Amino acid sequence: MEKKLELIAPCHFGLEAVLKKEITDLGYEISQVEDGKVTFRGDEAAICRANVFLRTAERVLIKVGSFRAVTFEELFQGTKALPWEEFIPEDGKFWVAKANSIKSRLFSPSDIQSIMKKAMVERMKEKYGVSWFPETGSSYPLRVSLYKDIVTVGLDTTGVSLHKRGYRTMTSKAPITETLAAALIMLTPWRGDRILVDPFCGSGTFPIEAAMMAANMAPGMNRSFLAEEWGNLIPRKCWYEAGDEAGDLVNDRVETDIQGYDIDGDVIRAARSNAQAAGVDHMIHFQQRPVSELSHPKKYGFLITNPPYGERIEEKKNLPELYRQLGERFADLDSWSAYVITAYEDAEKYMGRKADKNRKIYNGMMKTYFYQFLGPKPPKRKQGE
Repeated sequence: MEKKLELIAPCHFGLEAVLKKEITDLGYEISQVEDGKVTFRGDEAAICRANVFLRTAERVLIKVGSFRAVTFEELFQGTKALPWEEFIPEDGKFWVAKANSIKSRLFSPSDIQSIMKKAMVERMKEKYGVSWFPETGSSYPLRVSLYKDIVTVGLDTTGVSLHKRGYRTMTSKAPITETLAAALIMLTPWRGDRILVDPFCGSGTFPIEAAMMAANMAPGMNRSFLAEEWGNLIPRKCWYEAGDEAGDLVNDRVETDIQGYDIDGDVIRAARSNAQAAGVDHMIHFQQRPVSELSHPKKYGFLITNPPYGERIEEKKNLPELYRQLGERFADLDSWSAYVITAYEDAEKYMGRKADKNRKIYNGMMKTYFYQFLGPKPPKRKQGE
């Protein structure tokens, strides 16, 4: 009988709805949506599929349990009461890799980490009848979050964060993560048969993520995951099956019009090599060109971009002109839509148009805005066109 587990997928604050839809589309039932994470139910195969297929999650955790704790004694007893022996084998290497605390009485990460480790050792000594653990086996890192005194404990199956798809070797100075880029594209009506241009493409993340979507290429298909070593919890065949499923779905022969421009030639070369590593270089046209030369002959395209906002350009004084040029070039694109993520407060002012929608998104600790300038919908295509 396959075990029903509770799985936790953390994501960027403000993008929970996108991840929730992704998980539902994979066929799993959502049990809770909170700030920055979505909890869902699934079996061992779900762990593998979630790691391979989710574009907007940061990682996939197995929920070991949750309990209330306002003192270190309660934290110790609560941790000790969890069934660690069901997850961690006798030779497993286990530690609390990360603890974060919001609006809770216990807030010192290092104390939380050491007390929980002690409690786990106590429990497992009793269950395994040993006084010492060699920790020579596979790694079982834990991630713990305290929110309003509720401790939620998750076992990390992913290892290196899921935004590391394996293709981005070269980055520009202010990179946007792959998971965030994917989520932002999914917030737009863009589909693989529509035009997409990123005039500030940097290391190519938006065009590459878009091309992977157009080709139905799973983001995790070319990387490995920590839990592949856990013979006690996840049968190897689950990983093989998820990989085979991902391979069967790829169609990289689709026709696309995806373009990435940047004023910096070195950055464009880096973007090309990243696209090659992702296996989508034949689907994207990269070119060194300034935003002032942005144009496209066709209608109903999309600009999706992360322009500089003072970090990448040495001085803020260039920004008004840069956004003014972006606004002018966009105004000349007939029937296009533009989606711009930036921390620059005056973006709308200099683009010369108020956004139709605006969404606040935290990129790391930085508050950014996702401005959405909506163009008209293209006419419905007639049958046979």
